[in-house]
Amino acid sequence: MSTALFSELKIKTIVFKNRIAVSPMCQYSAQNGFANQWHLVHLGCRAIGGAGLIIQEATAIAPEGRITNQDLGIWSDDHIEKFSEITDFIRSQNSIPGIQIAHAGRKASITPPWKGNIPISANQGGWTTVGPSAIGYHNETNTVALDVGGIDQVISDFASAAKRSLAAGYQVLEIHAAHGYLLHQFLSPLSNKRSDAYGGSFENRCRLLLEVIEAVQSEWPATLPLFVRISATDWAPGGWNLSDSVQLAKILKNSGVDLIDVSSGGLVSHQEIETGPLYQVPFAEQIKKNAHMLTAAVGMITQAQQAEEILQQNKADMIFFGRESLRNPNLPLDFAEALDAEIDWPEQYERAKK
Repeated sequence: MSTALFSELKIKTIVFKNRIAVSPMCQYSAQNGFANQWHLVHLGCRAIGGAGLIIQEATAIAPEGRITNQDLGIWSDDHIEKFSEITDFIRSQNSIPGIQIAHAGRKASITPPWKGNIPISANQGGWTTVGPSAIGYHNETNTVALDVGGIDQVISDFASAAKRSLAAGYQVLEIHAAHGYLLHQFLSPLSNKRSDAYGGSFENRCRLLLEVIEAVQSEWPATLPLFVRISATDWAPGGWNLSDSVQLAKILKNSGVDLIDVSSGGLVSHQEIETGPLYQVPFAEQIKKNAHMLTAAVGMITQAQQAEEILQQNKADMIFFGRESLRNPNLPLDFAEALDAEIDWPEQYERAKK
C-alpha cells in the first residue's frame, strides 16, 4: 500500500527512504565529549529499526556549551573517530546519519535529569555560563553576557563543529536554535536585553543565528541538507511567538536552510505549555504554509495514522519522533505494519516479519 509516511524525500543530494526521523535526544552518557558504545548501540538500534534519518543528540561546539558534563562534544578532532564508527553503521542500514550542533548558553553546567537538573558550580566541576545578557535561566545573575569577542568565538566554534561533522560522516547538519539554548536566547526578548547590534530589534536578535548559518555554510557542503531547530513560541507573555517564527523561517529559507525542525518552549521556567497529542503540529503547519519551506513536526505524535495524516494533509514534510522512539526502537517497522506498507527489514530480522 502506498503511504506518505513511507515515501521517499529528496533534499539536495540526499534521499531519505521514508519521512520518519529520530529526534536528537541527549543521553548524558559521554565523558569529555567522547561518544562510546552506548551511543553506538542506541543510535544503531534505531537505524536497524528502519528510521530514514537519525539525528544525534545536541552535540556541544565547545566544552562550556554542554548542558551537562556528560554531553557529547565535537570541539576536538579527537571526537571524530568514534562518531565515524557510528555514522558508518547508520549508513550500512540504509539510514541517514545527522547531527545537531549546539551551545547551551545560560542553560549549561547542570546535572543530568536523573540527578535533578541542578546547576553545578565551578568548585563542583561546573563552569560559568554565558548568554546574550547577564540573566540566568531562573533570573539569577550567575550568567555572563557574551562580549563581541565571545560572540565571534561562538560563530567560529559552530563553523569548526560543522567541519568536524562532515569529516565524521554525517550527511545532515542541524543547528540547535530552540529549547532555550544559546541561539534561542539571542532570539527571544525575554532573555536578550542587549543594546548593541545583537539585541533590541527583531533583526538584531536574529543576527547571531544568521551569522552562525553563514559560518557553517563555509564548512558544510551546499550539496548536503542543512536544518535548523527552532522553538516556535516561548509559551510566555512578551516572548518569541509563532509570528516571529514565520518571519524568521522566510529569512532562513532565503539563507539556504532546507528544513525547519519545529518544536517549542524551553526558554523560561515560567512558561505555560498547553500540551496534548499533536500539540506542536500547528506550528509546523503554519511555518510551512506561510514560509513555503519544508518543516518537520514533533511532539506527542505516537501513532502511525497520526503521522500519516499530518503528511497527507500537507502540515509537514517529515515527522520527528523523540520519546516514542525511545520506547520503541523498531517504531518504523511497527508503523509500516499498521499502515500496511511494504518496507525492507534487516535480513537478520526477516524471520520475525509477519
